[in-house]
Amino acid sequence: MRLIIAVDGPAAAGKGTLAKSLAAALRLPHLDTGLLYRAVARQMILAGLDPAQDAGETIAQRLQPDDLTRSDLRVPEIDRGASAVATQPAVRAALLRRQRDFATASGAVIDGRDIGTVVFPDADLKLFVTASAPVRALRRFQQLHGDAPPDRDALARLTEEIETRDRKDAERPVSPLRRAEDALLVETDHLDAGAVLDHVLGLVRARFPS
Repeated sequence: MRLIIAVDGPAAAGKGTLAKSLAAALRLPHLDTGLLYRAVARQMILAGLDPAQDAGETIAQRLQPDDLTRSDLRVPEIDRGASAVATQPAVRAALLRRQRDFATASGAVIDGRDIGTVVFPDADLKLFVTASAPVRALRRFQQLHGDAPPDRDALARLTEEIETRDRKDAERPVSPLRRAEDALLVETDHLDAGAVLDHVLGLVRARFPS
């Protein structure tokens, strides 16, 4: 089945987990485009550059596959850095062809914030995955700290950071985060990863019965 499925949504809503599992279930390649921006931010910091102040176009153009596999791409510093570089038109342009080339040949499940609106506006299926900020903060805490008991102050800080990033992503002039008009809404507040996957597989099979 050659499909291009766009999975968009805010940070820590579960879109990455869904996209990866959905790709495996449908035997399609998967691309987490957020990792591209995270990797650009990390490489900028390693080069002594400030993602919020300096241009990242050259680093985006030179990004290597190994840069996407680092273990330090999902930390608060890189959350902020990725949000900053994502506002740079030149960075987005440098990464756009990479994203399109990845999916065009054999189809793919691609997750990000502008896949259904900018990268693949004609995707076969568009999903917009979301959850409340407190739920996403708890998920991010668990991602960072495993089974450690939730800390109220840490959760409050993470919630504030997530809400701030939501505003920046929605208000940026270049490719803002928004739900495509034809995207199906997937709310994950009260669903675990398995239930979300089952729900979306049902949507896929209903639309593409073959």
